Amino acid sequence: MKEECLICGAPLEYLETEEPMECAICHKKENSKTRCVQGHYVCNDCHTAGLDSIVGLCLHETSKNPVEILEKMMAMPFCHMHGPEHHVMVGAALLTAYKNAGGALDLPKALAEMLSRGKKVPGGACGFWGACGAGISSGMFVSIISGSTPLSVEPFALSHKMTAQSLAAIGEIGGPRCCKRDSFLSMLCAIEFVREEFGVEMERPEIVCTHFRKNNQCIGKRCPFSPINHTEPADAI
Repeated sequence: MKEECLICGAPLEYLETEEPMECAICHKKENSKTRCVQGHYVCNDCHTAGLDSIVGLCLHETSKNPVEILEKMMAMPFCHMHGPEHHVMVGAALLTAYKNAGGALDLPKALAEMLSRGKKVPGGACGFWGACGAGISSGMFVSIISGSTPLSVEPFALSHKMTAQSLAAIGEIGGPRCCKRDSFLSMLCAIEFVREEFGVEMERPEIVCTHFRKNNQCIGKRCPFSPINHTEPADAI
């Protein structure tokens, strides 16, 4: 088994109903459905500690490739195999690449808004809400670049369409969840969506996952980013 619990490395378990939990790091008490099999609970704030450091990375980044930017975030010490940090990182990487590709955007202001919004989507939303936070993050990205509010017309529609496309791609693959896979799927949907709707050309790379060895629930060749699906037939596993 690879590490899952941030305290002891034990596997996580998901409860049918919320129960009172105390964060093993900051000792905040709140209700949750998630803990490790040894009883440890880590709140979203502690799980994403250090996430704000992506702002500095984004403001100095010149790439038009949001996947490349996202991979740099995933390599930072705060980022785990799974977790709510992805709910911010997807949108932040897209905002940065969009700006670098010529999109009109106040990037510092947009990143601050992305952090504020993305942090409100809890871990486990994919399974409990029927809406993966990475997919929601792509909708937040479109909402920010279009200036959407609950009273908007076209921006309101665009942000919903973006989220819907990302969630459809995630749902097509099925579970169990993988925050890396779902982030990549959402990002590829967003690259195409922005090209069609906003006329901004971000770079679209071929993605081959390098994170699968850390994922206890990796779905292997069913994942479009698995190295198995990117080898020559003679070398395929």
